[in-house]
Amino acid sequence: MSEAFYSQARLYDLMFPGGGPSVDFYLAEAKRQGGRVLELGCGTGQKLIPIASDGHPCVGLDFSSDMLAEAERKANERGVSVAVEWVHGDMRAFDLGRTFDFVFIASNALLHLYEATDLVSCFRSVREHLAPGARFAFDVFNPSVRMLAEADGVRRTRESLSFVDPDRGTVSVDVAEVYDAATQVNRGMWHFSTVSDPDFLVTPLEIRSIFPQELPLLLSLGGLRLVERFGDWSGRPFAGDAPLQLCVCEPA
Repeated sequence: MSEAFYSQARLYDLMFPGGGPSVDFYLAEAKRQGGRVLELGCGTGQKLIPIASDGHPCVGLDFSSDMLAEAERKANERGVSVAVEWVHGDMRAFDLGRTFDFVFIASNALLHLYEATDLVSCFRSVREHLAPGARFAFDVFNPSVRMLAEADGVRRTRESLSFVDPDRGTVSVDVAEVYDAATQVNRGMWHFSTVSDPDFLVTPLEIRSIFPQELPLLLSLGGLRLVERFGDWSGRPFAGDAPLQLCVCEPA
């Protein structure tokens, strides 16, 4: 589950500051469905806090207590702590004792479930928490065979991920990745450095690939049906060259 990577909640928010079209999409879906909202793999609340700020009662579940602590701090800062319940749990199997009108998993969080049985178990748990008429949405990247083939274990700088830490200054991010085709898991080692403090943090991060043809089957085994699949946040229909699989589902 790559717990070590997500124990650095403050650095995560600096590297991935949130906002943008993904927040707009999930907020619009929450508005459309109305009622209670559940986010699995909620992280530091980048998607859920804006939804709670819009007046929806929300629950955020995450495996990382560090990320949940940062999410709760930010919710208190925004004045929406009453509207959000933060739950430490495992999206592979959970029972919250209630149903929701909208459930979602954002930002590739679903790809931390490496086994097909774990994905199906997660989908079954989601199915049990959907109220009548409810919908389930998630986004995962669309695997690129070319990019996976280039995961050769060589450490490379990711210019797009560099960020400024108020305490450390400019932080560069290097990543060395190897793709395991048998498990469909990309195994990476992430190196965070400043000029004065190289490799001040080195942490693994593993991400599964879910290929387009297998995704509907996994959903059906979990009691769900794929209703819509978009290729980007603008709602463009999914195609082979799309950067992501943005999926909207309902009970089968």
